[in-house]
Amino acid sequence: MTEAREAPGGRADGRPRRPQEGANYAAIDLGTNNCRLLIATPAGSGFRVVEAYSRIVRLGEGLTQTGRLSDAAMDRALAALRVSAEKIRRRRVVRLRAIATQACRSAANGVEFIARVAEETGLRLQVITPKEEAHLSVAGCLNLLDESAEAALVVDVGGGSTELSWVDLSRGLAGGRPNIRAWLSVPMGVVTLAERFPEGEAATAEWFRAMVEAVKAEVARFPHAEPLKGSFEADRAHMIGTSGAITSLAGLHLNLPRYDRSRVDGLWMHRRECEAAADRLLALTAGERAAQPCIGPDRADLVLAGAAILQAVQELWPCTRVRVADRGLREGLLIGLMSGERPRRRRRRGGRGRS
Repeated sequence: MTEAREAPGGRADGRPRRPQEGANYAAIDLGTNNCRLLIATPAGSGFRVVEAYSRIVRLGEGLTQTGRLSDAAMDRALAALRVSAEKIRRRRVVRLRAIATQACRSAANGVEFIARVAEETGLRLQVITPKEEAHLSVAGCLNLLDESAEAALVVDVGGGSTELSWVDLSRGLAGGRPNIRAWLSVPMGVVTLAERFPEGEAATAEWFRAMVEAVKAEVARFPHAEPLKGSFEADRAHMIGTSGAITSLAGLHLNLPRYDRSRVDGLWMHRRECEAAADRLLALTAGERAAQPCIGPDRADLVLAGAAILQAVQELWPCTRVRVADRGLREGLLIGLMSGERPRRRRRRGGRGRS
């Protein structure tokens, strides 16, 4: 089944984008935890999804301890990338962009792994900077921004890092392009946080609070978004959360019998509802979390780390409304491909900065 998703904006120079009507475009996002593929064709002002594929590969498993991608993790990622490459060939994709993020950025053998991927699958992965990762996440979520608000904070919780982008909405979305006032990449994602704070025999409130405080300590040191603080304190701002952990939290909140993207993507949650869902998770054993239809065994040991990251950001940047996004990097990549934008070449640098 295909589904339609809107794609905002035009070319960077303001001219209308001219995608090849009827042609298939593809985006691959190889993260620390997931390998995701999206194939779509232009449709009106957006695009129609032709095929989507996602597999949890845990590429960054053990990376914080060893500094290297393990053989087993690389094999899992390569298996998913082979499937992706075959789908791309079968769909006769005309333009493809394939990116890798934190795990390949930080691993000592990341470059070797990228070369192996090219040799064994034909896919040429580009390791993008944290800044581009943050901007792509915002581009992918653009249609979920509420322009009646003064500001928004897009929180992309990955496996190895979390990207935060503060968007100034005081003048709306001029030309469909967001005014990103500041961005921050924190080297903590659901995999790295869960490995740093092993759950033990049972999840406890103290253990969860330790994760929250660790994330808060990283985010609180960042000064560049302070001009927007007043909008959040006055509750004239909102948050967008994009990640498998956050969509799982939303599915739990809705008591879905099975995951349903049409009900989750774009869902508004109250901050109290996010906290209540986290409390429900804390009351469950790992086995009970794995049995939840919107979590499953692959995320059972990671979903609380994602909830801790979300809560940490909410405590530092308080706002009543959180919008859940089942979209992000892949959609941002497709928007760029269809608008004819060329990826920018940037030097690699540290993990925090401003736009």
